Amino acid sequence: MNEATASSAPSGSRPDQRDILIVGGGAAGWMTAAYLAKHLGADRSGGPRITVLESPDIGIIGVGEGTFPTIRNILRSLGIDEAEFMRESHATFKQGIRFDDWEVAPQPDEKGDLKHSHYFHPFEPPYWSREELNLLPYWLLQDKQTRPPFAQAVTFQKKVADAALAPKAIHQGHYQGPLNYAYHFDAHRFAGVLAKFAKGLGVNHLSGNLTDVTLAADGAIDRISTVEHDDLKAALYIDCTGFRAELIGKALKAPFKPIRDILFTDRAVTAQVPYDKAGCHLESYTVSSAHEAGWTWDIALSDRRGIGYVYSSDYTTDDRAEAVLREYIGRTSKAEITPRRISFTAGYREQQWVKNCIAVGLSAGFLEPLESTGMVLIESAVNKIVEFFPFSGPIDASAATFNDLMTRRYDTIIGFIKLHYCLSKRPEPFWVDNTRPETIPAHLRDLLSLWKFRPPSRFDFVLDHESFAYFSYQYILYGMNFETDYEAARSSLYSHDLANQLFARIIAFGEQASKDLIGHRELVDAVYRDGFVERQPQKTLITRKA
Repeated sequence: MNEATASSAPSGSRPDQRDILIVGGGAAGWMTAAYLAKHLGADRSGGPRITVLESPDIGIIGVGEGTFPTIRNILRSLGIDEAEFMRESHATFKQGIRFDDWEVAPQPDEKGDLKHSHYFHPFEPPYWSREELNLLPYWLLQDKQTRPPFAQAVTFQKKVADAALAPKAIHQGHYQGPLNYAYHFDAHRFAGVLAKFAKGLGVNHLSGNLTDVTLAADGAIDRISTVEHDDLKAALYIDCTGFRAELIGKALKAPFKPIRDILFTDRAVTAQVPYDKAGCHLESYTVSSAHEAGWTWDIALSDRRGIGYVYSSDYTTDDRAEAVLREYIGRTSKAEITPRRISFTAGYREQQWVKNCIAVGLSAGFLEPLESTGMVLIESAVNKIVEFFPFSGPIDASAATFNDLMTRRYDTIIGFIKLHYCLSKRPEPFWVDNTRPETIPAHLRDLLSLWKFRPPSRFDFVLDHESFAYFSYQYILYGMNFETDYEAARSSLYSHDLANQLFARIIAFGEQASKDLIGHRELVDAVYRDGFVERQPQKTLITRKA
């Protein structure tokens, strides 16, 4: 029998050292390995010995290649150079998500051409001035027919993103900038960046295929078997085997909770679409377009677009779904595509830490990639593993707390995703059924009832359970033209003149940023070529505060 790491402990290691065996690679496995090695200390620095067992025969499921701004905190804490990560991952900047035709279906205009609608979910929070005035109540009291969309009124990020400008300048350093941002990237290449970094911290890498899992008398994992390395043992096993859930599901039988009654989608058809010409325009947001039985994502990488149609097989056929995807791609590209079909069951395990095994990534659960929550949930899990790591005592001492926090986080994300659907006025059966009260989680129904008479507040949410800030709810809610009757509060709001000055200031900021910031493609090319330039500019770019 072989140990999961070296058979003899290295000099200086503790006798009670607990080994960690991560089964499965990809972004989940290698992010877990890198983060644990960095923050717990890897074998060479006296910390736990960490091994990744990665199958050479199983590819990465690249359903979504978008991220959320929290990814910058992870990469910064790891010490990974932003320019190097972007270059090697073919990454581009992401400033939010543009939602096309989600509220209403396209309508023909007087010429017979279809008229589309959209709203924007920016990553930038609403502008907060020195005067600390909340602008949302004043926006709610403006004339509905003439006021700008909420995201446009309270931040200038939409103006920047609509112009395909970058969220930062070349001189503004790693993971910093005047506007909040995340990335689009190639998931396979990103996993490679993390693997390289993790190995540099002392993480051991084994290439091999899992064949069996043996349980101990108490039901914990005793060892796993492989073709290439015989038996491997560890104190803590982390299941990153994706949908297969080899450890947490097949071996430990942790039940899976489907959520088909809330979120209907269960299929995706995807394609990689090359650009028609080199150096072309790059969007700096994900474009999410509603269709008859689901929605498409459209992600701009440096060398191609990643496009997919997420849909429900209860409301359409696979062939019709592929036709919708081809029609969407055909509007903007002449490229030949080879679609790939993916089936999935949306849901999660309420017990993601069972005895000496923790599930991270798809083995723990999967939610449709509408708001790029896959990577967010991996980040949340690895942060908690570091915080709760059992250096001594029972290996599963914090399992109940971990499971409760992760369950609550999944539930709040499910509610946030449902918010996008349940406010739609589209006429197709898929969309009509999404508005039925019995398909809306009770906590979301209660909040929607409250929000008819006051806007969402940060006090509506428990920070440790949420992945999205209260203003993200505001962006979705009012992007979908939800009605909040705040007229009764008008007499209590006495800063209308100041509010109007701040609204004007945001417009001026947007005008200045449009002059100061360069194109998204231009910045990506410069970062790939030269990295970020560490120097002070002669002219200071506009920032969030006045």
